[in-house]
Amino acid sequence: MASTVVEKARKVVCVTGAGGFIASSLIKLLLSNDYIVHGTVRQLNDAKYAHLNKLDKASENLKLFKADLLDYGSLVSAIHGCSGVFHVASPVPPASVPNPEQKLNDAAVALNPNWPKDQVMDETCWSDKDYCKRTENWYCLSKTLAESEAWEFSKKTGLDVVAICPTLVFGPILQSNVNSSTLVLLKLLKEGYDSIENRLRVIVDVRDVADAILMGYEKPEAEGRYICTSHLIKAKDLVDKLKSLYPNYNYPKKFTEVENDLKLSSEKLQKLGWSSRPLNETLIDSIESYRAAGLLD
Repeated sequence: MASTVVEKARKVVCVTGAGGFIASSLIKLLLSNDYIVHGTVRQLNDAKYAHLNKLDKASENLKLFKADLLDYGSLVSAIHGCSGVFHVASPVPPASVPNPEQKLNDAAVALNPNWPKDQVMDETCWSDKDYCKRTENWYCLSKTLAESEAWEFSKKTGLDVVAICPTLVFGPILQSNVNSSTLVLLKLLKEGYDSIENRLRVIVDVRDVADAILMGYEKPEAEGRYICTSHLIKAKDLVDKLKSLYPNYNYPKKFTEVENDLKLSSEKLQKLGWSSRPLNETLIDSIESYRAAGLLD
């Protein structure tokens, strides 16, 4: 009986930034696994959060709370009674990401010019805070600072913290607004650029990110940081793959070669039991969701 009570208590969790791209998929997954979810949003009656209330089991197991990440007091009621908090939100708006194609790799890991070029980036690599400031990459700086503070707090208090660090996240959208990583793929389909840089894209599916986040919470052996990525592909190869699936969109015409040695590994996460979808599945499900939302009209 006591263990049942404990298990039920562990099933009450909070998700910050509930209306966002990753958070929405995470909440969908949590609800499907019979979690009771407290989600934080900026305005309770905002239409952009309507999709959350349409999720299966939302009517009985999802409660939204008005909260501001920068106001501790507003978060207390949302977190009260929860055994876990999935901190997915960022206080830096997507508009502050000037070039999403280049800025949305693993924000807290990949921006480190001092990392050896021939060495695969793993969980020991952190984005260089001074470099983020010099390049005015406030999004990546915010992610790096937030994670750093979480680990410092964990050391001081003993709070159990696990960090999932995803790369460029594609996949089907549930929310009505277009997030920055989705915009990367939409632009490849619609803009018809004369030329783009043939950079490596380090891609992961939003549903696989949600799986990784939940695994980090549920697995007792989960600890520390986990890079979450699935597919490494150059821009030209990605466009060629998209053309083979959807030939009639307005794709980039030329590609210029650039030095790009970014390599990341999810080996640690895979050892925890995580696996990912094929890239074709991610691309097809992404584009079909864009079509359904009228984003490709």
